[in-house]
Amino acid sequence: MNGNDFMSWVLRSPFHGMLSNGMMLISVTGRKTGRTYTLPVGYYVEGDYLWVITSRDRTWWKNLQGGAQVNLLLKRKPVQTFAETETDEKSVETRMYEYLRHVPQAAKPMKVRIENGEPNAADIAATAKDRLFIRIKA
Repeated sequence: MNGNDFMSWVLRSPFHGMLSNGMMLISVTGRKTGRTYTLPVGYYVEGDYLWVITSRDRTWWKNLQGGAQVNLLLKRKPVQTFAETETDEKSVETRMYEYLRHVPQAAKPMKVRIENGEPNAADIAATAKDRLFIRIKA
């Protein structure tokens, strides 16, 4: 069992509460294959949206370009909704400040220094080149 399998198991189980406030399962349909891919992702809530950050070198998010229906398992409840990608580097930089406000423990693994309580702008710009956000209607 790999890490994703374990996280998926926990999120489907009665023990989901220890992770569900920041993790969910997202099911995405492949545009070419029609195959459904389900994977655990971290998220945070802002306004009417759930926001997910991912690396550009992953491939699952490409099925959401231009927007697509997705199925979520959110707090152990199935949700059908709409998701779209936010790939513009400047928009990603802006969104990263908000992300780190919600998930400050992500700064160190992403190599973003926090100085005087604020993320370092150069670190944010460098990190944004390799990341993107998925915006999901809550």
